[in-house]
Amino acid sequence: MDPTLYELAGADPDRRFSPFCWRIRLALEHKDLSFAGRPWRFTEKEAIAFAGSETVPVLVDGGRALAGSQAIAAHLEEAHPDRPSLFGGPAGQALTRVIVHWTDGVLHPALAPLLLTEILAVLDPRDRDYFRRTREALFRKPLEAVCPDPEAQLKLLRRTLSPVRASLREQPYLGGEAPLYADFAVMGAFLWARGVSARPLLDPDDPVEDWRRRMLARLGPDSRALTAA
Repeated sequence: MDPTLYELAGADPDRRFSPFCWRIRLALEHKDLSFAGRPWRFTEKEAIAFAGSETVPVLVDGGRALAGSQAIAAHLEEAHPDRPSLFGGPAGQALTRVIVHWTDGVLHPALAPLLLTEILAVLDPRDRDYFRRTREALFRKPLEAVCPDPEAQLKLLRRTLSPVRASLREQPYLGGEAPLYADFAVMGAFLWARGVSARPLLDPDDPVEDWRRRMLARLGPDSRALTAA
């Protein structure tokens, strides 16, 4: 059986917007593995309880259930060594952890304030109370107050991308001549935004925007249909 990937969805089951799920979707496409994407929502905890997780992504592959993008990516690399590498070898895998931690700890916090209310608007009604309650507890303020100055937040986001921009001035992808998992981690953030918002995040002449468009062009048809923009 093909692997099954549980992915966060909005009210529209074809609106997939989790940055962590997108990393794995891109990784599966990179490995040229057929898979089934299954929509999942915040309040459907019981649907993934079998994996010992309350969050997605969850991947079922060969009868094995794995939770969390890091664990899933490592599994895909180990279980399918005959397919294109996600990391370019052990040293690349170690260096990729830096990009992943930077994305999680720096890029996502710069992007999230711009998206919170737009995420709320696309959620299934059953998820809205959960999302508001958990995110307001995290930010310690109403969602509507998290980003009082979107233009200032957008400038911060663009400054945050400086190391990515510098790299992409010298090479077409973070992975070099072709994308690797480091690209998928960062692109997951842009697909998160694309899935819920039409707000332009980058200047047209930004090297990061050129890279983002190249990454979009590489999406398989099924993934392209789920980008919601």
